[in-house]
Amino acid sequence: MTKIYLDNAATTPLSNEVIDAMIETMKINFGNPSSTHSFGQEAKILIENVRRQVADYLHVSPAEIIFTSCGTESNNMIIKSCVEHLGVERIISSPLEHKCVSESILDMKSRKGVEVAYIRPNEKGDIDLSKLEDLLKSSDKKTLVSLMHANNEIGNLIDLKKVAEICKENNALFHSDTVQTMAHMTLDFSDIPVDFASCSAHKFHGPKGIGFAFIRKASGLKGIITGGPQERSLRAGTENVAGIAGLGKALELSLKNMEEYSSHMQNIKEYTVERLSEEIPGVKFNGRSSELNNSLYTVVSVLLPFKNPLIGLQLDMKGIAVSQGSACSSGASKPSMVMMMVLSEEEMDHCTPLRVSFSHLTTKNEIDALVDALKEISKDFVIENTNVEHR
Repeated sequence: MTKIYLDNAATTPLSNEVIDAMIETMKINFGNPSSTHSFGQEAKILIENVRRQVADYLHVSPAEIIFTSCGTESNNMIIKSCVEHLGVERIISSPLEHKCVSESILDMKSRKGVEVAYIRPNEKGDIDLSKLEDLLKSSDKKTLVSLMHANNEIGNLIDLKKVAEICKENNALFHSDTVQTMAHMTLDFSDIPVDFASCSAHKFHGPKGIGFAFIRKASGLKGIITGGPQERSLRAGTENVAGIAGLGKALELSLKNMEEYSSHMQNIKEYTVERLSEEIPGVKFNGRSSELNNSLYTVVSVLLPFKNPLIGLQLDMKGIAVSQGSACSSGASKPSMVMMMVLSEEEMDHCTPLRVSFSHLTTKNEIDALVDALKEISKDFVIENTNVEHR
């Protein structure tokens, strides 16, 4: 059975060039980067070259790039250190955030008494920036705003520069989870006054277990993992040299091919929306995921007009990998918070969400196979909810 992978928002397959770069690093650059001899210093040079490469992409100083194990660690470090070390007393966020952000915020509320305010999205999953301004003006408490650049389930984008400017005007710190957009979009942090951002290499065909945090140099943020001077004393522990090499190669390939890759995925996304609309009567799309200009081009969030909680398993048995939401919510018995925000109760009771996410390797033949499989599965269900309205 030919297997089809359509869950690239969860993780992407490693590029062969990335694997080769990591193998070479493990063979040659095995020294500890903190060692003063040549073996260690060669590993250190590799790390600093990749740090400079990342900084050049974001138009920032290399000193503002801190390597971590993943986006989850980066987000935890930023949010918790803002409270622990920068005196943040209030956090403004949204119910649409990744669990590593939302749970870090709740942890700070529980353990540190931080005030938390949420901006409820509309039925399309959009954040009203006038509500953000109102919240910022309503208190003099030192505030951190944490809003993700692109939602990992419905693909909605925020205007990163506009949010950053609003925060700057109101003396608030701004953190954005950029895991889904890093290396997929052009980001210029010399122009966008974001204070903190996060990245995971495995979202753009790099290895798991490596990412980075962007930390604006003037912020004064301190590390929460102690025990060594690595990563400007912001993240103690021997660096993952092979992982960093893989991240660097994956970033190089993504930036070199960004125009080609993004054009291909936009074409695949448009084709997916067209085929599903034509072949599955009553199908709808969540958030702005069916739009080409207002959402992340790697994701389409589908609402199927029948209730089938086992659809992910059924598709997997046909060799097709998709998800019903964030990978971090896999196995949950209830809809994700994102789905609860954008779907009505009737939709949650009678319909089935499905997330289809692409890479530059995705083909139209694979989308055709998905549509054919969904048509076959849908025959076992009575479709009587074509008039169900979105919230």
